Amino acid sequence: MHTPEISRLRRLTLKLSAAAMTLLVASPPTIAAESAPWPTKAVTLMVPYASGGGTDIIARLVGSKLSEIWGQPVIVENKAGANGVIGSAEIARSAPDGYKIMLVVGSHVINPVLTKSVPYDSVNDFTPITLLAASPMVLVVQKDGRYPDLETFIKIGKQTDISVGYSEGATQLTGELIKQKAGIKVVPVPYKGGAPLMVDIIGGHVDAGVTSVLTALPHVKSGKLMVIGTTAEKKLEVFPNAVTFKQAGYPLVEALSWYGLFGPKGMPADVVLKIREGLVKATQDPAIAKQLQEQGATVILNTQAEFRTFLEAELVKWTEVAKAGNIQAQ
Repeated sequence: MHTPEISRLRRLTLKLSAAAMTLLVASPPTIAAESAPWPTKAVTLMVPYASGGGTDIIARLVGSKLSEIWGQPVIVENKAGANGVIGSAEIARSAPDGYKIMLVVGSHVINPVLTKSVPYDSVNDFTPITLLAASPMVLVVQKDGRYPDLETFIKIGKQTDISVGYSEGATQLTGELIKQKAGIKVVPVPYKGGAPLMVDIIGGHVDAGVTSVLTALPHVKSGKLMVIGTTAEKKLEVFPNAVTFKQAGYPLVEALSWYGLFGPKGMPADVVLKIREGLVKATQDPAIAKQLQEQGATVILNTQAEFRTFLEAELVKWTEVAKAGNIQAQ
């Protein structure tokens, strides 16, 4: 599991066309004949984080289109708390009929690394549906603050403590990865969501934050925040002035902000198929495709088997980062 994340992302993306054809053209007639109509009522799309963050933005963007495709409301419900555990636990207890699913970020699969009391198995107590989209992580600071670029940030960080905020497990461990590979002094500061973290960076209450492209973008556009570093292989068009950690001399600082769909354990295969069909159609809409691209997200929509392999690789990588940082499950 030592393949760089971006390379894995590209390989997964190359499989999208074949997966889409399988979903849209080659669905087995027996499933169509035997399956009950779905959906026949509103579908709840749980976002177990605060409103306004990257996951919430993605959920509302895609959910609106799915409502059109399915002819039923898709209700985005935010239930923040415990790095997504509270909302995810509700999904784990829900009926596996496809009417309550969730969109989570990478912290979902690594919560057991950081939390002792997770009341479920992050993979086996759910139905992994698909990896919807992924983008690099970004390091955000106050515009016109004391960190004009990544070089200065690292230079200061080698001399004195820098407070770095995070909003869930994946951003926490990405911050730890930056600390380890760049050799800087970091004081991690937890937040319940990306939106309140951005507010505190703007207000000068925390030096920097690790977050997703989607969470940072509106604040960068407004001129209040600045992205000084990204975990991408190449510069991002949306942040042309930000260098990559690879360009700065830290090629091992690689991390993805990813968005995956899960449902309760035991969901019928035909319902999973219909959800993925809807997602393929939704993300092929030119308006949605353009918005995702502009916000730095790459659509993946891999198979369940590929998604499981991806989840396992993420778990191995971040377990090693936590161990190296002596981060104990709390």
